[in-house]
Amino acid sequence: MRPSLYPLLLLVLSNSICSKTIELDAPSNMNRLLKEFDRDRDKKITVLDKIPNNAFFELSPKIRVSGVYHLSNLLQELKLQTEDGVTPDKIDEEKIFENPVDRISRLIRDFYWHGLTRRIDKEHLKQVMPDSKIHQPQKNILYVPASDELAKKYYGSDKNIQVKTVPTHYDLKFLKSLRNKHGLLTLKLHQGKDRLEGVPYVVPGGRFNEMYGWDSYFQILGLLQDKKIELALGLVDNFVYEITHYGKVLNANRSYYLSRSQPPFLTSMILAVLPHLPRTTETREWLKISLLAAIREYSEVWMRGGHMTEIGLNRYFGEAPEIPPEVEPGHFDKILGPYAKKHKLTIAQFQRSFDEGKIQEPELKEYFIHDQAVRESGHDTTFRWSSGGKDQCADFVTVDLNSLLYKTELDIALLLDQEFHGKLENFKSAEFRKKAAKRKELMRKYLWEEGKGFSDYNWKKKVRSHYQSATNLYPLWTYDVKNPETRLVNETEMDFLVKKVMPLLEVKGGLVSTTLESLKKVGGKTHERQWDYPYGWAPHQMIVWQGLEQNGFKGESDRLIYKWLYMITKNAMDYNGTIPEKYDVVKRSHAVFAEYGNVGTKFSYITREGFGWMNASYQIGLTKLSKSKLNELRKMVPPKN
Repeated sequence: MRPSLYPLLLLVLSNSICSKTIELDAPSNMNRLLKEFDRDRDKKITVLDKIPNNAFFELSPKIRVSGVYHLSNLLQELKLQTEDGVTPDKIDEEKIFENPVDRISRLIRDFYWHGLTRRIDKEHLKQVMPDSKIHQPQKNILYVPASDELAKKYYGSDKNIQVKTVPTHYDLKFLKSLRNKHGLLTLKLHQGKDRLEGVPYVVPGGRFNEMYGWDSYFQILGLLQDKKIELALGLVDNFVYEITHYGKVLNANRSYYLSRSQPPFLTSMILAVLPHLPRTTETREWLKISLLAAIREYSEVWMRGGHMTEIGLNRYFGEAPEIPPEVEPGHFDKILGPYAKKHKLTIAQFQRSFDEGKIQEPELKEYFIHDQAVRESGHDTTFRWSSGGKDQCADFVTVDLNSLLYKTELDIALLLDQEFHGKLENFKSAEFRKKAAKRKELMRKYLWEEGKGFSDYNWKKKVRSHYQSATNLYPLWTYDVKNPETRLVNETEMDFLVKKVMPLLEVKGGLVSTTLESLKKVGGKTHERQWDYPYGWAPHQMIVWQGLEQNGFKGESDRLIYKWLYMITKNAMDYNGTIPEKYDVVKRSHAVFAEYGNVGTKFSYITREGFGWMNASYQIGLTKLSKSKLNELRKMVPPKN
């Protein structure tokens, strides 16, 4: 069954093969449109306005616009006309009646990526310095690494900001000294036509001004699909800068993120960008610098210190067991409340004393060790590592992290063999293949169980969690495609993952982050934590799509992609073009009531940027979808199951 508006849409499109430009007065028409159809007065036209089926807007004597989707398109186009500064105002009729799949893809390609692009240089500081996530007395603080002489000289003359230095080897004492003095961390500068410019990067969503770690891999895939090679290259270059000057790929480039990284995707980024670059001496030098940075991060961040465990596999681990300043006010009140009561203080007073080290509470310190680990995982937050009512992320070696490190080891070996005859400086491909083989052995020992599949392993309690998460499907993707022997599972086990495990996570809108059954087993509540049931996220979908495709499960991949794209398209049609951070995939809805809300849903008239990895998933999904399913999507045929 097609939605009721679709026969009208098809009729209009059939009569509008030749695009017509209409001259009009955009402000007056927009005001009239809102007055007639924006019934809840939120400066959008959505299904919540409950517009009668026979209602229409007369744009001209020959053009009547009806239906939520078309009316919201008209609103968006009128709004853009009021902003372009060009007179007379002109509306392209074809854009009002554009197929929703084409419209969403076009806006992502030509509009949203631009809205998500940032640079850090003098010209753009006013745009990128603001941080809505924290509230502190001191403002306009810019941190420059001590090792970057160019940046210190460049920013040192700017009297409108406070320029502070990050030591080359910073420690916990330095991180503690940043309290109430947080700021933006500089990224790479390069020589433009006539001045120094910041290398551009892409942020996840409109409320963010910083570059995030694992978000960027998925954004890179979307950028490359949309031929925005320089932006994709800029993200890699800025991560290399972070490793060079801050010691790691950061959670994001704010000072309060110096204590942790995010899931390791740098070698995957390099491999994605490389085929789009010319085979020149400059590209070879870029690859050398980038690969050495990736090897450094692998060796010095992930294979040392707190990220290592006694069983030889890796865990997420933050370096500063403190209350993260970037969370919304009151986020930890339930945790801090009993301690504040114990010390006869208000929560704010206790938090200040705890942060300053005046009050020691070992149990609370341990809580924030695990909290930092959760945040480094990128899955903040989830009940996935809960046990006995407590989050214990740092006690788990996880399927996702070890799968990604396994791929990192194989990627490094591949690039060394493919581009550097097996050796670069003192690094040899054979050594990384040996590391990968050992990790595969350990992953099979600790993370795999016959008849159950993969799951995270509590290395302290020596038990598997059996918590079903979409991350348990990462091994479908993380191996060397050119060498099937590097697969983490055999053919029979692969079938088990696809035909027995994956269906546990498949719902109306695609893959759900975790299962309801797993959530209930640990006493978790639905709609409470955003990386749990019933929510679904773009990175999980994209990794599983690719894993299925690599292993010949095209039908299963097609089905999942269709569910995901249909959900995105239907929500955009019904809600004024909304492209959010995440979805309730059980209901196929962007209405999310978990922690942090849903970035990308609050705007007036027109969304300016969508959301980074959601944009990417749409563009990538369209390229992977079979021709027959793409035709169905363009007709908005609901998924069969």
